[in-house]
Amino acid sequence: MKESGCSRGLTTSPAPPAPPARPAGLLGDTPARDYSRKLRLFNEFAERELRAAIATLSPGPGMRILDAGCGSGGALPWLAQAVCGEPCARGRGLVVGLELACAHAAEARAATRGQVAVVQADLTRPPLRQAVFDLVWSVNTINHLRDPLAGTRALISLVRPGGRIALGQSALLPEMYFAWDAQLERRVHAAVHRYYCKRYGLDERELAKVRSLLRLLLDTDLRNVAVRTFVIERTQPLSPADEAYLLECIFLGTWGGGERLRPYLSTEDHAELARLCDPQDEAFALRRPDFHFLQTFTLAVGEIER
Repeated sequence: MKESGCSRGLTTSPAPPAPPARPAGLLGDTPARDYSRKLRLFNEFAERELRAAIATLSPGPGMRILDAGCGSGGALPWLAQAVCGEPCARGRGLVVGLELACAHAAEARAATRGQVAVVQADLTRPPLRQAVFDLVWSVNTINHLRDPLAGTRALISLVRPGGRIALGQSALLPEMYFAWDAQLERRVHAAVHRYYCKRYGLDERELAKVRSLLRLLLDTDLRNVAVRTFVIERTQPLSPADEAYLLECIFLGTWGGGERLRPYLSTEDHAELARLCDPQDEAFALRRPDFHFLQTFTLAVGEIER
């Protein structure tokens, strides 16, 4: 593995390649998969709340931080600014991104312009030296692993004694999209779960495992385990970043404009959802003056024994 100047001394031999027959992730993730735009839109949409969550960890000059599952690199500049200064000064601190997907890792490198090191590898077998980071930050990643406990332990092994691991996860509670029609909203949520179960060959219990972030950290014998939940709340007028994420990633992406969920909804519910998803329809949800969106972002933090 070629090392950059800022990662030299942290990397070890590359992990052996994973068997190609089965996706590395529970939700179909492989090194070849690419959903960079979705990751970028989420980071732009939730930047305020994500940065607030990072601030609770008090990152400071000189710290070594790993962003495990860094995606397209949205959080890397925020972390680098906290530990290295602006522009990033060599020797003050260190930020490393670790990402499975080749396309995501390439975008993260481009986004950070060499200020941080980005390593393309499977985080369950990280090719990094153990016990060197002050903080591991990992957001919306553990829920993609087939064995979250093993993945968490792999990340903990990279943290120095007295350091911390922070696992972030959005939407532990069901999101609110249709404040004016709670019954349709419940049926849409149920349809989404059925769609993902069929798509990835999962059952409902496997999708719900991510809600046990607290249990996950307690099972690893960390100290001072705590959780904090932030609310992502949006009403009219929506910013361009808000509308782009909600329309592209949820209304058209996850729901497919309603088409992905057609087999799991009644004819009436599907017709109503299709209208709410259509920017050309007068019923389009994101144009309603009473549109009120709620989503949670939960951060679970634990400290490694000194």
